[in-house]
Amino acid sequence: MTPATLQGPSLSPASGAPAAQLVVFLHGVGADGDDLIALAPYFAHRLPDADFLAPHAPFPFDMAPSGRQWFSMGDLSPASLQAGVDTAAPLLNAWLDAELAARGLSDSDLALVGFSQGTVMALQVALRRKAACRAVVGYSGFLAMPDSLPEEVTARPPVLLVHGDADEVVPFALMPLAEKALATIDVPVRVQIRPGLGHGIDDAGLAAGIDFVARAFGAP
Repeated sequence: MTPATLQGPSLSPASGAPAAQLVVFLHGVGADGDDLIALAPYFAHRLPDADFLAPHAPFPFDMAPSGRQWFSMGDLSPASLQAGVDTAAPLLNAWLDAELAARGLSDSDLALVGFSQGTVMALQVALRRKAACRAVVGYSGFLAMPDSLPEEVTARPPVLLVHGDADEVVPFALMPLAEKALATIDVPVRVQIRPGLGHGIDDAGLAAGIDFVARAFGAP
């Protein structure tokens, strides 16, 4: 598997100028990049100079005939989860490096926005890159292997976690655990609870994510 296999839909800067920022959306299991690129125009209102990318995860979804996955959800034992993220993270990291280099940008120009399994990958990668990206937004996800973070963390970007308290797929109780683990290693973390929301992104959560990323980039 090579980084070149990470492909997906994109949206160029609304201003028509060369990209000054790169915002990457990481989709959930069983979906693909087309699922989240629809959020890009909303972010573009605040970030007209940003390039938006939504790569398809590198592996076919192993529990349905269509869709993609970053790692298998068939076995979520600690060992299997560790193996899954350890396989996917280098692919995502190499792809991010290539996309930043192609635009003459650095990690300080990068924001990651994940949903569900995409949140797992966003946190896994962002906290272990050589330099901190500008912001991470995680919707309806969780932090994989938090016990290993104190020894592995190399970057501390600001993080916003948004989670519905009626999530029927990823338990809401995982959000405060992630918040505590991130705060313990001095990662700036904020949380937003969405009352009554299941496994999804609502208008208020979307607005919070847009504002978080825009403010991180110093956008009005």
